Amino acid sequence: MTLLGGIFDVDNKIEQIKDDEAKTLAPNFWDDQLKAQALMKEIKQNKHWVNLYKNIESKFGDITVLREFNEIGEATDDEVDKQYREVVAELDENEFKSTLKNEEDSLSAILEINAGAGGTESCDWGSMLMRMYTMWGQKNGYKVNELDYQAGDVAGIKSVVLEFEGDFAFGMLKGENGVHRLVRISPFNSQGKRMTSFCSVFVHPVVDDSIQIDINPADLDWDTFRAQGAGGQHVNKTESAVRVTHRPTNTIVECQQQRSQIQNRETALKMLKSKLYELEMQKKLEARDAVEAQKMKNEWGSQIRSYVLDDRWVKDLRTGYKVTNPDNVLDGDLNGFFKAYLLHKEEK
Repeated sequence: MTLLGGIFDVDNKIEQIKDDEAKTLAPNFWDDQLKAQALMKEIKQNKHWVNLYKNIESKFGDITVLREFNEIGEATDDEVDKQYREVVAELDENEFKSTLKNEEDSLSAILEINAGAGGTESCDWGSMLMRMYTMWGQKNGYKVNELDYQAGDVAGIKSVVLEFEGDFAFGMLKGENGVHRLVRISPFNSQGKRMTSFCSVFVHPVVDDSIQIDINPADLDWDTFRAQGAGGQHVNKTESAVRVTHRPTNTIVECQQQRSQIQNRETALKMLKSKLYELEMQKKLEARDAVEAQKMKNEWGSQIRSYVLDDRWVKDLRTGYKVTNPDNVLDGDLNGFFKAYLLHKEEK
């Protein structure tokens, strides 16, 4: 438990919680609301890690008691083994969670999917990825919002932007940056040929009020257009969808989530801040994953993960992590890949 306490930095976090909670008692604490919210968020995060540690510490105590009962014949070896396996599994899980320690890891996330080389095949693959990530989000307690949607000409999507609302969404999803490769017997090919498709995925943290991103309104160009939903059906007949361009960085975002142009402008500005924050993170970090450090083409040689459906496997090419049930993966069972990536990155 001493080693685990060190991983979670428990003693320092407990002291920090005490100091920070004392600050919240000051009569003028809420005068600066942004500063106050940032401190409350920090308290919440530190309590999260301390509670994880205390939960495991309690289960270690339960094992000790169970072993004592076992020695006097009041508990079976199977009961002790079961409790031990549960604790080891939770230790393993929390070692993985302890890698989410960067400031941006605790934030919500924006995930973009863009169809690459492969035409209709890739557009269909894009819709499969959209479903996969949406199901992962729903299974793991995140609220998933569709911020932008561009339908494919024949099937699937050309691009989609999803927001994952909840704690540590970005920390979990950040390793998905890169090109995802699908190999399957094509449902769009009359000869039943094996086809390869590519889609790129990019993930950005959603900047909240605790992080200041200053944008000069004079640097922004706004355009409006008619919003469209899946299959090209109009969400409405007015120009409620918006596109904003940040001229200094040539960063462009679009939003057509709401019927109201005002609401879409607010969401687009939030998406822009998230992208600009990601650009700042890239400048500060000395080493980035190759897929985040350079513009990558959606074709051979640039993929981070392969999904080979007819041979029944999915493999992450960075970590070597492989599963032989692609159906589960496409139904949102992604945490094994996330864990392998985060631990691999931590070791490096």
